[in-house]
Amino acid sequence: MLTQTLLELFTRDLNLLTEEIRQYKNESNLWKTEGLITNSAGGLCLHLIGNLNHFIGAIIGGTGYVRQRELEFTLTDVPKMELIKQVEDTLDVIDRTLKKLTEADLQKEYELQVFKKPMSTEYFLVHLSTHLSYHLGQINYHRRLLD
Repeated sequence: MLTQTLLELFTRDLNLLTEEIRQYKNESNLWKTEGLITNSAGGLCLHLIGNLNHFIGAIIGGTGYVRQRELEFTLTDVPKMELIKQVEDTLDVIDRTLKKLTEADLQKEYELQVFKKPMSTEYFLVHLSTHLSYHLGQINYHRRLLD
């Protein structure tokens, strides 16, 4: 079933995100921007945490998470170990939520119209996985360039 595949992909990529954050030698470089690199790795990490907790945790899983999207891009100097803990907590939310989904749940229309048109929950979960991968690549590049 697709939920198992998605769970494996989210687990893989969130574990890679944790490893990317862990590999920063200078913790302050997590928040560094330079030239045309306007998003810090820390900010992208917070963005992914907020995004997944909102769209999977709160909307699908009913966790009650309240997203503060503006803080994802303005908050700085969150300690490395706190970022890692938040990523690990996010993975737990995704694990619990996806394991409860049925095939029928995946085919239902996603509760929000994120792209200004209806879409299935299945479609949006695949999008969220690719969104995570995209930003994970940016963080990897950021680390290699600026740390």
